[in-house]
Amino acid sequence: MAGFIGLQIGSFLNVVAYRVPLGESVISPSRSFCPNCHASIRARDNVPLFSYLMLRGRCRDCRSPIPIRYPIIEAVTGALFAVTGLVIGLEPELLADLVFVATLVVITVTDIEHRIVPNKVLAPVAVIGVLSQVLTNSGDWLSWTLAAVIGFSLMLIAALAYPGGMGMGDVKLAGVMGIYLGVALAPALLIAFLLGTIAGVAVMAKKGVEIGRKTALPFGPYMAIGGFIALLYGDQMVQWYLDTFVRAS
Repeated sequence: MAGFIGLQIGSFLNVVAYRVPLGESVISPSRSFCPNCHASIRARDNVPLFSYLMLRGRCRDCRSPIPIRYPIIEAVTGALFAVTGLVIGLEPELLADLVFVATLVVITVTDIEHRIVPNKVLAPVAVIGVLSQVLTNSGDWLSWTLAAVIGFSLMLIAALAYPGGMGMGDVKLAGVMGIYLGVALAPALLIAFLLGTIAGVAVMAKKGVEIGRKTALPFGPYMAIGGFIALLYGDQMVQWYLDTFVRAS
């Protein structure tokens, strides 16, 4: 069921990822439209994945190609929702966790395509995260509050120390991730920096050290990957670390 819902949400995330960076409303016009001819998408042509296949990847009106990222985002969101539902289960926090997963998908797309992590996405998601924690995890408020503050602060220091490598969008995203992940933010950021380092080394190996060091890479996607893994298994990772290295000593 979560996977099926994810397919529908993925279709909406396509709208968000396309319109928000352009400063357009995600609710007006209410119906999706072709970016090329601006014809409204018919209901029968707006079924996730299925419509893309039936139309053979082309607009019904002008026959211009439909970007492949549309069905990919729908499929990926459906898969991520399904995995999240399986791992988290029917728990009170599941709805907020799915909102968090959807956010990670959107910021991955916008950061890759436009190099931005939109405030219009992060702000409402932060509010939802706080409300969810208050309602479902109020007894552990200090943990997720500190995680949000520490995550924001650490990324801010990194952004100020290396302005070309970290943007304020990444800083705000770390704060939002702290709200949802709590102490699991630590492995999330560790994974993100590890993946970012591997990507940077790969770029330098391909383009040369001098050019590779000057090549800007979006960091949001790596944070999204780390955030998703930490959402599902972050608490276990933290517990394993404490049991192995802290309590053993």
